[in-house]
Amino acid sequence: MSRSNEILQITERVSIPVKELTFTTSRSSGPGGQHVNTTDTRVTVRFNVDRTQSLTQLQKVAVRGKLRRKIDSRGVLSVTSQKFRSQKSNRESALERFVELLRWALKPVTPRKETLPTLGSVRRRLESKKRLARKKQNRRRNNPLDDY
Repeated sequence: MSRSNEILQITERVSIPVKELTFTTSRSSGPGGQHVNTTDTRVTVRFNVDRTQSLTQLQKVAVRGKLRRKIDSRGVLSVTSQKFRSQKSNRESALERFVELLRWALKPVTPRKETLPTLGSVRRRLESKKRLARKKQNRRRNNPLDDY
């Protein structure tokens, strides 16, 4: 099976063909000693979120919203790996990170359940209100507490 026919399974319903991804290599600043200066071991995976056919419009909006810091103005998501000394390992690492990011971005947001305030928080709020009221009352010219 050639690499161009591979499919990345993101979730149960979402899969992305590897041919939609672009891989570029460059010099790494990671481990490798003098080897780093001579080989392109850093791998960057690029994925055009706007032009993909693998995601619905709603999913594209979710990905663009949650991953906005990793997506450039042209709608391209970039994931880079330079942890390892070999290009192959960095490619696998970048793909794993890419899948993790998309899974996280496509995970539905569970709505917050409203809860009642705890008894302790209610007590603290009322106590602070009483303290503030006493402080303001002490500032009055005809302080009713002066009679006591």
